Amino acid sequence: MTTLDVRSIPPVDRHPTIHDAFAELEAGESLTIINDHEPKPLFYEFQAEVPTFDADGYTVDQPEPGRFVAEFPKQSE
Repeated sequence: MTTLDVRSIPPVDRHPTIHDAFAELEAGESLTIINDHEPKPLFYEFQAEVPTFDADGYTVDQPEPGRFVAEFPKQSE
């Protein structure tokens, strides 16, 4: 599992950074993202554009205000 805290990354650079990190994963691995807002737009973007994204395995939690932890799993081969 790879964890990426994007809260300190400028918003314009977040999605490209996340896509690059996801692309480096092996099949069956997950990318955990820590964000300052719920990443629903990113979820829909991945669902539409990333064939290896396992949308059924996606989860998001908000353990505290201003901190969202989302799991983006990559499909197994």
